[in-house]
Amino acid sequence: MPDWLINLILGVVEGITEFIPVSSTGHLLVAEHLLKVEKSDLFNIVIQCGAVIAVLPLFPQRLYKFVFEWRQKETMDYLLKIFVAFAVTAAVGFVLDKKGFKLSESPTPIAVALLVGGLAFLVVEFFLRGKKAGTEITWTIAIAVAVGQLIAGTCPGTSRSGATIVFCLLLGLSRPAATEFSFLVGIPTMLAAGGWKIFKAFHHPVLGAPKEDWGMLLFTTVVAAVVSFIAVKWLLRYVQTHTFNLFGWYRIVLAILIFALLR
Repeated sequence: MPDWLINLILGVVEGITEFIPVSSTGHLLVAEHLLKVEKSDLFNIVIQCGAVIAVLPLFPQRLYKFVFEWRQKETMDYLLKIFVAFAVTAAVGFVLDKKGFKLSESPTPIAVALLVGGLAFLVVEFFLRGKKAGTEITWTIAIAVAVGQLIAGTCPGTSRSGATIVFCLLLGLSRPAATEFSFLVGIPTMLAAGGWKIFKAFHHPVLGAPKEDWGMLLFTTVVAAVVSFIAVKWLLRYVQTHTFNLFGWYRIVLAILIFALLR
């Protein structure tokens, strides 16, 4: 299979799964396993950055407030909570990176995380049935989102958006509000991770590591960005009137398929 086609597939996979709560990292690792290619952490994180940047235009009202109405108390409070959730995630992530932490690339833990996350969505949605949800982002929710990001960052297959949205729902936040806050916290988190990986690639290259094909990396990033924009636009409409049960069942089915392929 030609390199461009492999990278096209990986870009589409990343774009669809980055914000949809089914784990982009898990899908990428599984896709790379099936395609018999091994991509660097730098590759995986940079294309995630492309997917992240692409969703910014989908929050025009919130971005307008951040730029032109940031002095208002409500906006400053929202921004501060995004910053704290990001800062906690970044600080712990930096420490783990300095200690040489690497994600497991084995399909088994990915399948386990997908299964657990799928069951979590179904259980949470069952207990929330008929209950009134709120829209206020509390400090408890902000810290819970940081914890969710850290869990997802160390357990491939968990899904950053999946873990954070589940925590938000458990704490009484509505699906649209949970989705928006999860996404907005994820933007600086993923961009910081991508920037750090790029910095390390240029200033602290690993001896013996294969050189990155920056042309293919750029191509895959653009593909991921375009597909991500379409996927998130659909998801933001979907959560207005639907539960997350669909994603719960999808994760469970995918986990079963991965377990079956391991035989």
